[in-house]
Order: sequence, then structure tokens, then C-alpha cells
Amino acid sequence: MEPKNIKKIGVLTSGGDAPGMNAAIRAAVRAGFYYGLEMYGIYRGYEGMIQNDIKKLDSKNITHVLERGGTFLKSARSEEFRTAEGRKKAYNNLKSHGIDALVVIGGDGSLTGAHLFYQEYGIPAIGLPGTIDNDLSGTDLTIGFDTACNTAIEAIDKIRDTATSHDRLFFVEVMGRDAGFIAIYAGVGSAAAAILIPESKMPIEQLVDKLKTRTKAKKSSNIVIVAEGGKSGSAQEIADKVKKYLPYYDIKVTILGHLQRGGAPTSFDRLLASKLGVAAVEGLMQGKYDV
Repeated sequence: MEPKNIKKIGVLTSGGDAPGMNAAIRAAVRAGFYYGLEMYGIYRGYEGMIQNDIKKLDSKNITHVLERGGTFLKSARSEEFRTAEGRKKAYNNLKSHGIDALVVIGGDGSLTGAHLFYQEYGIPAIGLPGTIDNDLSGTDLTIGFDTACNTAIEAIDKIRDTATSHDRLFFVEVMGRDAGFIAIYAGVGSAAAAILIPESKMPIEQLVDKLKTRTKAKKSSNIVIVAEGGKSGSAQEIADKVKKYLPYYDIKVTILGHLQRGGAPTSFDRLLASKLGVAAVEGLMQGKYDV
């Protein structure tokens, strides 16, 4: 596509936050400055676009954000953006600022919104995969996934200490929505006894047999990783079922929850986010839209 005369780019983060989003924002803004563009921050995602929470960014806004988790542009989910009226309001607000293009950092829903917005109003947009779930088609690793896995492993290692001390069985539930990537990476990385993921259902009887085998092998503790959204149920539900088969086990459940979304991004996520942020602006300048 023939490149448009882009002078102002809006950057937003949408959906669930992920470590490394700040690094991506920083890189996109710095790249924009390199090309002599005006860069705008759209606060609280699509909701901020509708509410006209849009501010021009300068170098001070992106100072010392590379190492910070979360997103300084804030994030939110917007039901109104799902409506034609909401998107029309968002478009008018962008035009009032003279914004020619968008860099959208987020998950599947966020990037779908950018695609729809481009189709309706022709606003050039490039989406960056920012989600700890790593569940976006067409990308190997998403911004935040590596940090989330490291956070989960660090927590599981600590749980292992107390599990070993008391000969306990722990069911640890990790995030991931409908995908088992965090569970697999964290489970393998922490030598879990079993890993339960949404993509594959393990019968309770099979899990029980595995735990019995480990008991016979004199394993003093067991960690079972459960991905949220799994077909076998939540960590608590699975623990309750296993307890009926193994009443003599001392069973505990830990849900890591939003702990996995926070914290300083790893070096890998900082590098990945920085590369993608620069690539987004370069892509827009080269006429690569709706990517």
C-alpha cells in the first residue's frame, strides 16, 4: 500500500496489562521522534479514545519506564467501543487531535478492535502482541509472557520449599485464559508432577495413578500445575476430586492470580517489546497498515 502522509501517531494499551508494555510504548514514541512525528498517548485504551483522554507525549513521559511493569498509559476494557456509536465517537476524537495512525498494544480483543476500526474509518493501525497468555495466532512469543513464566516459576519454587518440608501435595493454578502456555513453561521449568492445560483433558484417574506412582517412588512432595480455563476444572475442583481418591494426602491449593501480570519485565521482554515498538512505527511509515 502507498504510504500515507503520517504526522501524528496515537499509542494505546488495551485489555489485560503485561510486563513490557511500557518498553513497547517507549520504543514506539522514540521511533516516532526519530521520524519527526508527534506522538500521542491514549490513556485507558479504547475507553480513553472514546472519552478523549488523549495527551501529547514528550521525552519526559517515557523516562525511566523501560524497567517498570504495567503500563503508564493505563488500560481498560471498553464495552462502548464494541458499538458503532462508540467507534464513531472515538474516530471524531482522534480527528480533533489530527491523529493519522495508531499503535495498539494488547491481546486478541484489542487487535481485533484495531482491525475493525481500520476497516470502518481507514485509520492506519499496527497491533503489537501484548499479553501474558501468549495466545495470539501468528506470533511465537507475546510481550509479557516470558516475565509471567519467570514470576510463576519463582513462586512455585517457594511453594516447593514448604511442600517438601511438610510432605504436601500442592495444586498451583496459573493464568492463561484458554491457553496452557504459562502452565507448560512454568510446569516444565519447576519439575511439576503433572501439568493440566485447556488444550488436553487429563482424567482424574490418570492423575491419581501418577501421584500414587510418585508416592511409591518416595517422592516427598508433589506440585501439580493447573491452567485456568482447563477442561478438568479449577485447581480447587481438581484438588477436591483427588482428595476423594487419596484421603491420606495433605493437599493445598494456591492460585497465583494477578501476581503473574506484575513486576519488572525480564531482559527478554524488554528487548522484544523494544523491537516491536520500533517496528510498528517503521511499518506505518512504510505503508504497512492493519497488521
